[in-house]
Amino acid sequence: MNLIKIFSIFGIALLLASCSKDDYKLGSKIDPYLRFNFMVNTNHVPLEYPTVSGILIPQSTYKNSSVKTLKIPVALTANPLKGAVTAHFSAVSSTGDNDSFTVNPVNQLVFEGSKVTDTIFVSFDKRWTANQSITLKLETVSDPEINIGNLNSTYPNDSFKIDLGTITANYTFPVTQYVIKGEVGETIDFKINFPNGFFPSEIEKAAIFKFQNGFEYSLTHDDYGDNRSSITYHLTLLEDLQNDDARYESKISLVNIPNYNATGNLNLTIVKPTKSPRDLQAYPASKFTDPTNAFYLTYGEHWFNNNGTCTWQTFNALTFPVVVTKDNENAILYSDKGTANPNDDVYHDAFKIGFNVSTGANTVNSFGLKRWFSNESNAAAVSPGFNITSALEFFPENGNSKTQGTVLVIPQDLTIGSSASNTHIISISGEGTYKEISTGLYEISFELKLTNDKLFGGTVSTQYRMYNNRVYPKPTALSIPCPKEVTL
Repeated sequence: MNLIKIFSIFGIALLLASCSKDDYKLGSKIDPYLRFNFMVNTNHVPLEYPTVSGILIPQSTYKNSSVKTLKIPVALTANPLKGAVTAHFSAVSSTGDNDSFTVNPVNQLVFEGSKVTDTIFVSFDKRWTANQSITLKLETVSDPEINIGNLNSTYPNDSFKIDLGTITANYTFPVTQYVIKGEVGETIDFKINFPNGFFPSEIEKAAIFKFQNGFEYSLTHDDYGDNRSSITYHLTLLEDLQNDDARYESKISLVNIPNYNATGNLNLTIVKPTKSPRDLQAYPASKFTDPTNAFYLTYGEHWFNNNGTCTWQTFNALTFPVVVTKDNENAILYSDKGTANPNDDVYHDAFKIGFNVSTGANTVNSFGLKRWFSNESNAAAVSPGFNITSALEFFPENGNSKTQGTVLVIPQDLTIGSSASNTHIISISGEGTYKEISTGLYEISFELKLTNDKLFGGTVSTQYRMYNNRVYPKPTALSIPCPKEVTL
């Protein structure tokens, strides 16, 4: 007898569950009714068509922290409809501020034929006030036989309340790298995803990017429209990158702005890789370093303003190889330290050099940058950007030339300032060539670009020559403008 009671109770429970959760399988004896049918999964994420669930219970309230359009379904449970049924609803803000959101449709829902669910779209046009809520309520229905709300008094679902909580807004790159051909006019499209949406008025003038550019391009984006989940940008190449021996790379990084946090993938790299593999034995970095000499210098000149006249002006900098691990693709063995133990071996990057001090807290004059500024600090704690530990990268001609090739200024951001409270982020990039101009004497000829809106109003550049010996031929005067010193 107890077993029969258990099965009877279980059967009644199943029947009640199907009556409250299944919109399409109710028997003909059930009176038709209309109610809100908003459901969320275990992660508190609203279910959206075509996702359905037979086990989740419709909610009467929802705490919303997203600025994406919220979709609230309204379901009609009835026999096949003979004609269209309309229902009217109201939308009221607890604060009386109805300008912060838009409801579509305005106040009427339509059900007909096999369409037994209609949707109310609530979109947010600006940031809401603290403790604001929006209440939607089903008011009337065109067929008097249709009940408004569930056929029970416990969970009628004839109204739905949206509590507007603290907005969590962030953005990220869904893709981290694009490879380009390097042709002028070439365009790539990339997106920034906003998982919780965004307000166009807050994004359109915000500086959400920082750049490390190894080549010139323009950047535009699609109209924001009604899609608040992502923004599509278009990067168009403005220069021809057809040196197969060189690697060209630009990086776009997301930064935090007020009310929005950069999360997940923060960097997008656009790269044109080398087509010619580089032979480690070409080892161009060895032409400009001497690891046995902590005071080894390279010597340079740059085209710069001197009391109103553009001239070649000299500088020098302590120059070092770039130390890497054995598994680095450009690693070449420098020293085994005279032991059979491979764990103490020292490897250098065969294609990179940098400028730094051997010890101490001061700075060197990488690229003669100290001439670019007045009032600059020489302390590494304030102006660490004067020490560029990985500054130039070499690409031998045909991948294996030991006498000439292409050189790139490694794109990066430098911090330079006059005091700890007055520092500036300066992006550098550039490219050129290197060549053995006489026996044992190598010249690097390149353009250096510096970018900072406050200091330079954008990007400025000038020509450089660098040598691996203090005795070199004086460069020929140029007929181009030159930058002036700026005050930090």
